[in-house]
Amino acid sequence: MMQQYLALKAGHPDTLLLYRMGDFYELFYDDAERGAALLGITLTQRGMSKGEPIPMAGVPVQSVEQYLARLIRLGESVAICEQIGDPATSKGPVERKVVRIVTPGTLTDEQLLPEREDPLLLAVLPGHPAGLAWMSLAAGECWLAEVDSAALPAAMARIGAAEIVLPESADPARLFAGVDPAMLGSVASQPDWRFDTARARKELCETLDVADLGAFGVADQPQALAAAGALLAYATLTQGQAPSHLQRLHAWRDDAFITLDETARRNLEVIESLRGDDGPSLLRILDECAGSAGGRLLRRWLQQPVREQAVAAARHDRIEALIEGAHRSLRPLLRGLPDYERVAARIALGSVRPRELAALRDSAPALAGIAERVTELAPAAFADLRAALVPPADALAMLRETIADEPSAQARDGGVIRDGFDAQLDELRELDAGCGDFLTALEARERERSGIASLRVGFNQVHGFYIEVGRGSADKVPDDYRRRQTLKNAERFITPELKQFEDRALSARERALARERLLYEALVAALRPSVAAWQALGRAVAEIDVLAALAARGARMGWVRPRFTPLPGIEIRGARHPVVEAHVERYVPNDCVMHPQRRLLILTGPNMGGKSTYMRSVALIVLLAYCGSFVPADACTLGPIDRIFTRIGASDDLAGGRSTFMVEMTEAAAILNAASDRSLVLMDEIGRGTSTFDGLSLAHAIADRLLAHNRSLALFATHYFELTAIAARDPHAVNLHLAAAEHRNGIVFLHEVRDGPASRSYGLQVARLAGMPTPVVRAAGALLARLEERAREDGDQMDLFGVDLPAAVDDASAPADPVAEAVLARLLDIDPDALTPRAALELVYALRQLAIRD
Repeated sequence: MMQQYLALKAGHPDTLLLYRMGDFYELFYDDAERGAALLGITLTQRGMSKGEPIPMAGVPVQSVEQYLARLIRLGESVAICEQIGDPATSKGPVERKVVRIVTPGTLTDEQLLPEREDPLLLAVLPGHPAGLAWMSLAAGECWLAEVDSAALPAAMARIGAAEIVLPESADPARLFAGVDPAMLGSVASQPDWRFDTARARKELCETLDVADLGAFGVADQPQALAAAGALLAYATLTQGQAPSHLQRLHAWRDDAFITLDETARRNLEVIESLRGDDGPSLLRILDECAGSAGGRLLRRWLQQPVREQAVAAARHDRIEALIEGAHRSLRPLLRGLPDYERVAARIALGSVRPRELAALRDSAPALAGIAERVTELAPAAFADLRAALVPPADALAMLRETIADEPSAQARDGGVIRDGFDAQLDELRELDAGCGDFLTALEARERERSGIASLRVGFNQVHGFYIEVGRGSADKVPDDYRRRQTLKNAERFITPELKQFEDRALSARERALARERLLYEALVAALRPSVAAWQALGRAVAEIDVLAALAARGARMGWVRPRFTPLPGIEIRGARHPVVEAHVERYVPNDCVMHPQRRLLILTGPNMGGKSTYMRSVALIVLLAYCGSFVPADACTLGPIDRIFTRIGASDDLAGGRSTFMVEMTEAAAILNAASDRSLVLMDEIGRGTSTFDGLSLAHAIADRLLAHNRSLALFATHYFELTAIAARDPHAVNLHLAAAEHRNGIVFLHEVRDGPASRSYGLQVARLAGMPTPVVRAAGALLARLEERAREDGDQMDLFGVDLPAAVDDASAPADPVAEAVLARLLDIDPDALTPRAALELVYALRQLAIRD
């Protein structure tokens, strides 16, 4: 047996191997030591190998899923080795085989999958460009993209894969330089030859059952196709079969979605709060979806807001119809529906459970009710979703005919196939069902024959059927009783009659279970052609679920439908922060108006005054509108938006060796290098991580760059009051401030956005509110008064805008350099192909002479 184990383990050296032995999965050697430490299970020893006992640890077959889930959460991959031979006929060790490999990116089991997240498997082919292919194996969807190598870290952070597959020759440390380790999943490798474009085209066409990939828009992406080929090979390796439920390829286009990088998602608290998973976030307050598939789709919409206004407007049409048509009537129908996409994937992979199939069958009435309801609300708006809500008729008929009304959880336990479906199974069940009557009659006869009133007939899985007699009555047993087991206070026997019945009954039970497994496997195979229809139905149900959840939130909170315009700009009246308003009794709404002639809003005011909340509210309203949701405002009109950038808060990157100020400058540089005139930019207190004049100078230069070069719609919060002078010299900039008022030596935050700059900072009042000791606040106030008096007397405060400052524009607009022009003119005057080596040397001397000329 150990030779068999070692041969199997050699094929999976870096993976924990769960080796099936009866009712347990065992781990041996290093796997046992590692598994025992990770799972907190007992480490034992058995036998000898090279003079040393063999370490081993095991988990019960019945509870293996909970242990697998813990290992996956820890980033481990696990190979499942099953007994595929018959122990009764095996002359040596029972034949075993690794039937699947469970990895963080290839989860399909219901017990292992997070309900409201899609673990993604990503394959990366480094190069220029880099090829990316990522897949949700549980949903049967795959995306392909080619990106510049410099953009690879941002793309990987956006995808957030649970597992990454690389060529064996790739260096992960070099490839992932600059990628936040928290955004990296576990890493696996495939041979380089797996990343082959021609091979990938052939295998993808076979899997998708098409002659050409042109219809998917990916034919012109050879690097991405090569990555997809390796992705498909890895999925096939781990599942033990090709993912036949892969029905769709998507060519990822950056211009299809509003770019929302990981920094923006984090700062806006789109998925998780800055405090952690348990804190309030946009997803958390919006996710009222009845089903887990709806929760996953909502998460995707929030992470990938569409850029095309018509797509978002179509979602608005549906939400409007739901709000006006009493959307609450849909909620009871949506609750309890199965997760169609994931069940369909398990049908394709042959791992679907009986109760999941029963749930598909039993959901038909609810689907009919949903279809009828949305048709009543808005026939035109819901036409395509209504058409997808019809379950495949042939599959539904098979399920109704085959599956029992209340099947058992596992096919191996029996009780799955409906009575009357198969005559042979019914006959075997009748034999098994007569067991109880026979044993009752036998027990009565034996009590009468032996005179032992306490005699009873029983059964267990280890010893089979038995007659149990108390130890005090053992001398009364008949001569034909044969001892089967001795207990502390009883003896167990068997008779020839009971043994004959046992052989017949156990044989019938085993044959019934075997027949039932065969029929169940045939049913699952027959259902495979319907996988695509179940997947389409699941996508329709998920979208209706999301729309109903958004309608419920919008109706309850008084949100409005946003309007779109092709002209650039943002006009929001009565804007509110969707998360904050849900957690406060009274929210003060504010307006935001931005357009090309009013594109930089400079916000001043005290800390705690609401600057960051105001800026975030604007960004989240834009995000919600382009997701297709109603928005928390009195009115909202939006122009085209291509990206949302944020530079908010203070944090360092100790692991990456970056200070708070370095992180701030890196994020600001990314914005200045990528923002366009259709981007929304949020800048909060830029430049505060260094000395006053350094920070002030950088903040001014960044604001000037946004105005003159990027021309983005920008909200710029600052405590540098000197920056408010920008509005005096540039009509495209506007000063706004968050109002506050002093009251009894304290401060009252009004949270109102008003025109003009703030009059003061209120830093000491905020410190008092924070609980700063009174002597410290008093001393700071006295020092502040002296500093302000000295500044007034000496006039030595630098007036940043009283000097000529260089504009933060491209080098091309700088004054011409005569030496550079002379060198350039000489270079443009030559023909490089006609130069001899000597002439080239003379040219170098001549250029040098030009460069050193006074």
